[in-house]
Amino acid sequence: MTRCRRCWCWKLALGSWLVIGSAIGEAVLQTFAFSVNCAFAQITPDGTLPNNSSVTTQNNIRIIEGGTQAGSNLFHSFQEFSVLPNSGAYFNNAVDIQNIISRVTGGSVSKINGLIRTNGTANLFLINPNGIIFGANASLNVGGSFVASTANALQFGNIGFFNATDKNIPSPLLTINPSALLFNQINQNAVIQNNSVAFAGKDPAGFDAFGLRVPDGKSLLLVGGNVSMNGGQLNAYNGRVELGGLGKPGTVALGVDGDNLSLKFPENVTRANVSLTNSAGVFVEGAGGGNITVNAQNIDILKTSVLSAGIGQSLGSVDTVAGDITLNAIGEIKAIKSYIVNNVQLQAIGNGGNVTISSNSLFLSDGAQLQTNTNGQGDAGSMNINARDPVSFNRDVAISNVLKGAVGKSGNINITTGSLSLIPLLSLSEKICHF
Repeated sequence: MTRCRRCWCWKLALGSWLVIGSAIGEAVLQTFAFSVNCAFAQITPDGTLPNNSSVTTQNNIRIIEGGTQAGSNLFHSFQEFSVLPNSGAYFNNAVDIQNIISRVTGGSVSKINGLIRTNGTANLFLINPNGIIFGANASLNVGGSFVASTANALQFGNIGFFNATDKNIPSPLLTINPSALLFNQINQNAVIQNNSVAFAGKDPAGFDAFGLRVPDGKSLLLVGGNVSMNGGQLNAYNGRVELGGLGKPGTVALGVDGDNLSLKFPENVTRANVSLTNSAGVFVEGAGGGNITVNAQNIDILKTSVLSAGIGQSLGSVDTVAGDITLNAIGEIKAIKSYIVNNVQLQAIGNGGNVTISSNSLFLSDGAQLQTNTNGQGDAGSMNINARDPVSFNRDVAISNVLKGAVGKSGNINITTGSLSLIPLLSLSEKICHF
């Protein structure tokens, strides 16, 4: 089965619903052109480690070996790190390595437009303070979680740092998990951009997946500067996707529980912006769990882009509980003709997760939809919106619904705001687009 911007349209059934907007037809699946450039990956060690990284070429694959090991952490350091179309970067690490930690110390952006592969179940960290761009053909084949960041350094508790700008030698004591991302020199031009639409196998429900993907239950973190997705997609089924960045120097705490990673952003530091546009998508739905978290100054979700969590079609069990979608913006959250959904899908079993939105203002227009529906056997999650100033729904949908044939309860819709503006549906017979 092929994943596209599918939706099934239903009339409003019994449940909680809030005013809302005109129907949107099925979004158009974009067609992407793929490059056939056969150039090699551009990966150059910088010679700054006690045991330096080594790179050899086999066909169109750059094989990365060596590096400096401290316990189960393996450190690599590169002058440049880019992967061109139809080529790959293969970290040939020992299978007992837990974290592969790679920094880029030169002045160039990392342009990833081919495959990055690792052995075993190692987490992979790619740190480049000058920026990281994932092209349309970028893909991952890693056994653990994946972190891409424009941070200057990784902190390891109180023991020390692995710094990309100072090019320090990692201490042999850096055997613990990394604990924080340090942004001590902000490069305003350094961004993380994901445009990947490479084929990424089947999702847990059997639909085609595209874009960057980590194994089910793992974490995929993009931490800037500004983070943008222009048609690109991210997949961490039953796992976690986190997007966010800092606009001024600060520290983002990093939680590492084996190969499950999470972030904690500081409250008193200016954040950067996150944008999804042109059918960009983040997908974490599966048989249970699955969280999406975005921390930013402003969040834009535009032009049929999707954030999708919940219990996938025909998946789950009576004990299954889906994860949550959490959007936290200091400034504005704007959704235009796009979808934020946390649903119990058709023939799924279990309870849905929540959608929680916190911002200064929230604007929905042109058929944007917020959903916590149930279309299977289980309760829908709740929707919680907390905005300091205006919340505006311009003929749009915020709905928690029990669809026809489903068994369960709708969730609550809670809105706390200083100002609420609603332009309602013309009639209750207007259709709601259900994912």
